[in-house]
Amino acid sequence: MNGRAPGTLAVWRVKFFRRHRGEVNFSTFSPDGQTLLTASEDGCVYGWKTQSGNLLWRLGGHTGPVKFCRFSPDGRLFASTSCDCTIRLWDVAEAKCLQILKGHQRSVETVSFSPDSKQLASGGWDKRVMLWEVQSGQMLRHLAGHRDSIQSSDFAPSSDCLATGSWDSTIRIWDLRAGTPTIFHQELEGHSGNISCLCYSASGLLASGSWDKTIHIWKPSTRSLLVQLKGHVTWVKNIAFSPDELQLASIGYSRMVNVWDCNTGKCIETLKGALDVAHACTFTPDGKLLLVSGVAE
Repeated sequence: MNGRAPGTLAVWRVKFFRRHRGEVNFSTFSPDGQTLLTASEDGCVYGWKTQSGNLLWRLGGHTGPVKFCRFSPDGRLFASTSCDCTIRLWDVAEAKCLQILKGHQRSVETVSFSPDSKQLASGGWDKRVMLWEVQSGQMLRHLAGHRDSIQSSDFAPSSDCLATGSWDSTIRIWDLRAGTPTIFHQELEGHSGNISCLCYSASGLLASGSWDKTIHIWKPSTRSLLVQLKGHVTWVKNIAFSPDELQLASIGYSRMVNVWDCNTGKCIETLKGALDVAHACTFTPDGKLLLVSGVAE
């Protein structure tokens, strides 16, 4: 966890979560930053108290490595994806599985909740994007069009659109409004590598990170590339806008964490902490802290 003051970024507190039985594939924070969720190669999902580091739960059920995990915006649910081709929906309060979503034919690499927490999108190695109803677990739509594996996804703040990023180096924006055909209505091109992460801002800007070591910030409504951020020496694994949208935090597949000025495209802070590989970064709701999680040997 890192404290952030104007013009400075420094390691404030480091906690280690050592009870995994396999490599950690991904980690993410709850919307309030109080809980850390980790997805492990051992086939389990772990929940931890961010401040104390205490283990809340170790949840089995997947029959393969857990690849990705994400909390719902209301903080009541989380989803996990696996090489076993399924998505599991979990209740946070009771730490139990509510739904097992089946439909993918290969490993599921990404999952994202709509802002109202009522829908779920998933994508994976089968090149499919699937849209699900959270309450019933029913698949609502199958969005076809990407030419390679799908590694990232995020809903627009309005819930009207879904962005997906693929190993075909493109970002597709899907129109989800009722009555519209299930075809993509925008394709954003410009990266020269796999799209590894996507993140919408509260106002609807879209940031994308890639294996080409760059980050692009787009205005999807006009298909405009606003700024390109360069400086990572490895592929970009995770990105997060600050609440005021003036800054963007990013992590590469390394121990480097960068903070960027979204207007100028300049890297204003670089943090190298105790992590060997950083997995996830997020600003606390007040923007005063930047939380970073990852793996340390």
